[in-house]
Amino acid sequence: MKPAAFDYVRADNRRQVVELLAEYGQEARIIAGGQSLMAVLNMRLAQPKLLIDINHVADLAYIELRKDCLAVGAGVRQAQLLARSTLMDEVPLLALAMPWIGHFQTRNRGTVCGSVAHADPSAELPLCLVTLGGEIVLESKKGKRIVKAADFFQGILTTDKRADELVVEVRFPLKREGITYRFREIAMRHGDFAIVSLAAAIGADQVELGIGGVADRPQRRSLPRGAELPDALNQTAWSLDAQDDVHASAAYRRQLIRELGHQLIEGV
Repeated sequence: MKPAAFDYVRADNRRQVVELLAEYGQEARIIAGGQSLMAVLNMRLAQPKLLIDINHVADLAYIELRKDCLAVGAGVRQAQLLARSTLMDEVPLLALAMPWIGHFQTRNRGTVCGSVAHADPSAELPLCLVTLGGEIVLESKKGKRIVKAADFFQGILTTDKRADELVVEVRFPLKREGITYRFREIAMRHGDFAIVSLAAAIGADQVELGIGGVADRPQRRSLPRGAELPDALNQTAWSLDAQDDVHASAAYRRQLIRELGHQLIEGV
């Protein structure tokens, strides 16, 4: 199939983008990388009247190291962020997780903010953002607002973003002293959608464990280390309402959380 007919605007600046979103609302879609959007348009799951191209909005294409976060603008490709030489020192969880995103061809086009805005529950970038306690910056004609990652993702392909808002920036908290970061993913093939993905920020007595590919959105749980960890992982596995699908059973997903979670956290 091919997309339904739509109008196309190549935006030159952010003001133009938010004014168009204010005018068209639900009838407009943003395109930057298009790796998810084009498939949705081709299947006519979305039939917008207007497509707004933000690739030429220069002040959205930035990666900034700030006091407490790494800020990534809406125009930044996933490959650009992954190629950043200081990424492992700044946000090590991103450096570990990003090679698992699709393939190098899709990372060369797909944007960081686009993946977050798409909100696929098996995607790696939303999982990292939730695990680290990051933020999303939204802009409309009325102004800006900042939303915590835990509040932004509301279900499968569903977010707190309003129809007149643009995701202009995502903020990944910087690494913390005394914390070890690890990532692990199971899929049918490397680059496929995750059956289960786990991201961990591990301290001496406690771990923040992020789980993707199981619930309708990325989840984060605070778990104890030591003897109580197996029971905590089991409770977490049962709490996520895992479902059977063509890729894996709910029971298999729960077992992956228990076994991979223990391996990831304890480093075995």
